Amino acid sequence: MQSQLPGVNTRLIHPKESFNEETGAVMPPIFQSSTFTHGNPKGFDYTRSGNPNFKILESVLISLEDCKYSTVFASGVSAITAIASSLKTNDVVLCEENLYGCTVRLFNQVFNKFGIKTQWVDFTKESATELIKEVNPAMIWIESPTNPLLKVIDLKKICDVAKEQQIPVVVDNTFCTAIIQKPLDLGATMSLTSTTKYINGHSDALGGSVCTNDENWDDNMKFAQKSLGLQSSPFDCWLITRGIKTLSLRLEKQVENASNLANYLIKHPSVESLKYPFHQSHPQYHLARKQMQLGGAILTVNLKANQKQSYSFCKGLKYFTMAESLGGVESLVCHPATMTHASVPTKTKEMLGISESLIRFSVGCEDFIDLRNDIVKGLEKLM
Repeated sequence: MQSQLPGVNTRLIHPKESFNEETGAVMPPIFQSSTFTHGNPKGFDYTRSGNPNFKILESVLISLEDCKYSTVFASGVSAITAIASSLKTNDVVLCEENLYGCTVRLFNQVFNKFGIKTQWVDFTKESATELIKEVNPAMIWIESPTNPLLKVIDLKKICDVAKEQQIPVVVDNTFCTAIIQKPLDLGATMSLTSTTKYINGHSDALGGSVCTNDENWDDNMKFAQKSLGLQSSPFDCWLITRGIKTLSLRLEKQVENASNLANYLIKHPSVESLKYPFHQSHPQYHLARKQMQLGGAILTVNLKANQKQSYSFCKGLKYFTMAESLGGVESLVCHPATMTHASVPTKTKEMLGISESLIRFSVGCEDFIDLRNDIVKGLEKLM
């Protein structure tokens, strides 16, 4: 009988690496040690440059992404920093114009001081591929779907063009995880994820990861983790390893809720417009269906409201807590203009379409009827 690779749920629950051989522990312990005896069999020396909890989580992420290498970090921004730190003065990074606000801030206000240049482009336009050839950047940085506008970018098309010119491509896959979309299979050099979000799923730990099949980039990530002090904590890695075991189950419920909400809200008289990748009204609906396994659990709406009303709407919800972050079992609501993208200049926000009436919902695992009624009650106040 031919051996068969275990399914993704089995692999997430049973990591290859556990360090449990001598104890029989079902759940790996927390290795809360800053240092290790010199010459130990596993080669650990100092937690800044490696820890059993790092290795356990990395082995699970490798299995999830179907890749060769993974490096875990203290946060999603730490993972971004690790990649960006590999660049040098006068390098140009061609970035999707609608990126996570902290990514924009990091490039514009930190790495710009060291001579690393960014050029912003709408990667949904046909002209983007020609621009890659003209600019010949040191790196391409993409999110898909983007935060918070949920633009869907043809990753394979961009990666194919970049490969011809040997340009590394980074895809921030936080909104999807490898359950929904696998950037490396589509040609990306690195798949970056804030493991704080869906991977952990319980809003109680910070983490980030970079997965790749490129040995040189893996070396770069391990070097950055150690030399820049970007390492995660053993406890956070333990929590994320625990959380990832239910990733598929959580996403199944969250995506179902999000899809049902999208179908309901797009017809509501207080909603100006709605974006959800798997709704037929989405501009890149057919690409999303081709590139993604599911529509995700994030949806955005533009309300028929001003800034004060939109903000009050968010504050008034019961089951959607107004808070930063996303991807947890609990539903969250965000007002991007004053929260995740507050550091982005007003003119830039207006150009991108991040209006004062834009609301981002991170849909959780609650009962759909409760989530729907909560939103409807809030929308009634706008009418």
